[in-house]
Amino acid sequence: VQLVESGGGLVQPGGSLRLSCAASGFTFSNYAMSWSRQAPGKERELVAAELSAGGRTDYAPSVQDRFTISRDNAKNMVYLQMNSLKPEDTAVYYCRARFYDLAYWGQGTQVTVSI
Repeated sequence: VQLVESGGGLVQPGGSLRLSCAASGFTFSNYAMSWSRQAPGKERELVAAELSAGGRTDYAPSVQDRFTISRDNAKNMVYLQMNSLKPEDTAVYYCRARFYDLAYWGQGTQVTVSI
């Protein structure tokens, strides 16, 4: 099982990034996908999630209307489109695959929002 995030980097406030997560080693279409982040000295927080595989999505209030989670089952990919980025969005971003009580995590990708 592998989840590999990419697309992180340095962006100015107000800018956009799209994170990608490539999944392999499991039946991707059966798993609900989500994105979490962890800033230095803070706990990991869930920012965007599918409530079921390919189903309704939910967002943390801090990213509502700025971030969008999406998936491509044909490519075994999940994405996080991040717009209007703020310095407080700076964190390591992780994707997660969940099937009932089974969950897999990626290794994370750094996003830094700074002038």
